[in-house]
Amino acid sequence: MIDSLAAAGWGLLAGSALLVGAAVGYAVRVPRWLTASVMAFGSGVLISAVSFELVQRAYEQGGLAAAASGTVAGALAYTGGNVLLARHGARHRKRSGHPRGQPSETQVAGSGAALALGALLDGVPESAAIGVSLLDGGAVSSVTVAAVFLSNLPEGLSSAAGMRRAGRGAGFVFGLWAAIAATSGISALLGFAVLGAMPATVVAAVTGVAAGAVLAMIADTMIPEAFEDAHLAIGVITVCGFLTSFVLSHA
Repeated sequence: MIDSLAAAGWGLLAGSALLVGAAVGYAVRVPRWLTASVMAFGSGVLISAVSFELVQRAYEQGGLAAAASGTVAGALAYTGGNVLLARHGARHRKRSGHPRGQPSETQVAGSGAALALGALLDGVPESAAIGVSLLDGGAVSSVTVAAVFLSNLPEGLSSAAGMRRAGRGAGFVFGLWAAIAATSGISALLGFAVLGAMPATVVAAVTGVAAGAVLAMIADTMIPEAFEDAHLAIGVITVCGFLTSFVLSHA
């Protein structure tokens, strides 16, 4: 019970970064080059965490077949969900500005609900990975928590800025991110509690699913936003994020 609550707490902590980022993005007009830079750093952090924490752990737990099949399944599941949501106005949910910004409700009916579901689709795999990390001896992976937290900051910032430009009010924006932050805690709890009694191969496959979904999310939503206003340092910033997570995983 205590470990389950700990998983929920770590997931909630990582998810709270969405609210912090959203508050900044909604209240302050952040330069788009800065948003792109922070998103690039977060992308690098998550890519490293997926490589050295999730996929590596899945391989060690259940072997190559379980890790690879889970990763592919996660990528396919995320992509399928994202395709459906894109048709209802959530394609550019992490975009902070124009020309390919988020549509308003009058432009695309139901886009608000699609944005909410898109945020849920993005956040659940990351948070579940936090809960899964507790299965290794009862100690949470600080790298996974740090990676999700650092990536959530620019996600909340960029998405909230785009929502404001699309005419959505503070109630919608902060209600959405508060709900996603709470869901992050629940996802982490379920990732720990449900998989705790499962065979190692099943845990490995589910870890791979989380890894594949996160990696697909990075490529489909975070990197496009990072390079929306690309400047010469974007590549270096992404590498810095990657190395930051790599150093944490080997500290």
